[in-house]
Amino acid sequence: MKTPLVSIVTICWNRKAEICESLYNIKKIDYESLEIIVVDNASTDGTIEKIEKDFKEVKLVKMTKNLGIEAYNVGFKEAKGEYIVILDDDSFPEKNSIKRMVEKFQKDDELGMVAFDVRNYYNYDEVKKMNLEENFDGEAAEADDYIMAFNGAGAGVRTNVLKEAGFYPEEFFLYWNEQDTAFRILDMGYKIKFFADVIAYHKYSPQNRTSLRAPFYYTRNAFFLVWKNYSTKFALKKTMELIYSCFYFSMEQKTSIYLKAMWNAFINFNKIKGKRKVVNKYIEENLRIPLNVSFTFYK
Repeated sequence: MKTPLVSIVTICWNRKAEICESLYNIKKIDYESLEIIVVDNASTDGTIEKIEKDFKEVKLVKMTKNLGIEAYNVGFKEAKGEYIVILDDDSFPEKNSIKRMVEKFQKDDELGMVAFDVRNYYNYDEVKKMNLEENFDGEAAEADDYIMAFNGAGAGVRTNVLKEAGFYPEEFFLYWNEQDTAFRILDMGYKIKFFADVIAYHKYSPQNRTSLRAPFYYTRNAFFLVWKNYSTKFALKKTMELIYSCFYFSMEQKTSIYLKAMWNAFINFNKIKGKRKVVNKYIEENLRIPLNVSFTFYK
């Protein structure tokens, strides 16, 4: 029986070494019906030329400017597969994981998204020889008191579900896009489940990123995430908590970036105009969103 087509979608921007290493590892995947889509966000470091030369099997989509996570949506719309695997430019699946992912989807029609076990690439040599068939039973990790989102460095989704959910929130530019998308997929009645035998490797940075972009967009988009998805009462509560945190951690960490991000959220409220959709109360109460991660960059 012919295996369903799976589309791998990733984006890149001036990270030639990382994206090429990921593509070399993607070549090792044991799955016959695969398409690879890379959306380049106007790289200037030779990324485009390198991919065109060494990875002719890749469908390379070239943007004229850096669109941030909106570039993923360009790739999602290009995808022809029944399922999409979402990766970062510095992540890649374990060679048997796409096959396992497809099996999970085929066994459960209500499964909208498979959350990969995203592992630290720098421990790769310690785990790459594991016989996964012997060490895992393939069952999903479940709990009664919470539901989960997914890690954008490794996740599989039904293409039709992602399309119905509206893809990634383009107004975010960077960060919290996975959580916003998870809200909508769950609110559609689909499940997001984590499986320990569906693995991706990711180059976690050993230190917090020094760029101001990370704390800025994490903080700004935390407000957007709350305003788009929570009920009025819960959104007001979370907004007040975020405002307090912006002032508190600005003083504690001697930075103004959180206050700038908060101000940007309020003056750009129109960016989410017409996009607010309050999720089911159960989802609101049980999808755990660690909003305070926004304030950890200078600790």
